Amino acid sequence: MELELEPLNLPCDNEKLMVIAGPCSAETEEQVMTTAKELAAKGCHIFRAGVWKPRTKPGGFEGKGEKALPWLKRVKEENHMLVATEVATPEHVELALKYGIDILWVGARTSANPFAMQALADSLKGVDVPVLVKNPVNPDLELWIGAMERINQAGIKRMAAIHRGFSSYDKKIYRNLPMWQIPIELRRRIPNLPIFCDPSHIGGRRELIAPLCQQAMDLGFNGLIVESHCNPDEAWSDAKQQVTPEVLDYILSLLVIRDETTTTEGISNLRKQIDELDNQLMELLAKRMRVCREIGQYKKEHNMTVLQAARYNEILDKRGAQGSLCGMKPDFIKTVFEAVHEESVRQQMEIINK
Repeated sequence: MELELEPLNLPCDNEKLMVIAGPCSAETEEQVMTTAKELAAKGCHIFRAGVWKPRTKPGGFEGKGEKALPWLKRVKEENHMLVATEVATPEHVELALKYGIDILWVGARTSANPFAMQALADSLKGVDVPVLVKNPVNPDLELWIGAMERINQAGIKRMAAIHRGFSSYDKKIYRNLPMWQIPIELRRRIPNLPIFCDPSHIGGRRELIAPLCQQAMDLGFNGLIVESHCNPDEAWSDAKQQVTPEVLDYILSLLVIRDETTTTEGISNLRKQIDELDNQLMELLAKRMRVCREIGQYKKEHNMTVLQAARYNEILDKRGAQGSLCGMKPDFIKTVFEAVHEESVRQQMEIINK
């Protein structure tokens, strides 16, 4: 199914980039108004703040709820900004619309739950408001698209996706792994869907926000949603990943926003070379699979198991070392040859079980 979309029609900080900024949580009226005033002075047009903040574990600050919505309304009236907040239940939607919230977004935990998404979709029928949907906590593109389809089928045409990274037990540098290939595939599948990057949640640390913003721009993202607080070190939630409005303005001023549509003759020729090399790769893979099938036939005739672990480890070690010498990451080579080996095993299993 294709999404039926209309332009977001949201203001940009420059000709191309939409920026949504504000604190993780609306803590106090003073904190909200101070942050909004500072952001507005730096040219920010869209203010965000979490009103409902269920945490991973109980006991943390879970937001002020409805009490904070008049603060956002005041931001809108006094600073002439659009205001955005997260919704997770039909009650949240009702209250947000009651107080004139301009933009709604759906969080990662909610987008992972089809029951919750359908309840939200039902509550949005007949409403014309932009809805932004964050990726689910787990790396599942179909689940992400399905969440957006439910909202779209309710009649919401102004939509966007938010890439906030994916949870992983083995977190290294990032709080949430970027796994850029997933939003890239989303862009391929739904070319006219705007995609925002959430560098705050991907990075988890303020020093990672700038490089993540630039990576998003290099990949042709349409906007950013960044957590910005007037006093981030004292924030009641996610303090380490928030920056001051002044720092955010500096980060945005350094961004290089590239042209994603202009194609020169030079790059066209290079792309032709890529196509030729890809054709050669396909021919080589086909030849490799033919040899694998011959090996499968030999194993069948000699009653051998398909999986030969020692041989598999030898391939990974040898090709990983070779990849490093050729300027490629061992992890990349490992991923490629794991996929090749998986297909080889599948084809050999077909031969053995005939």
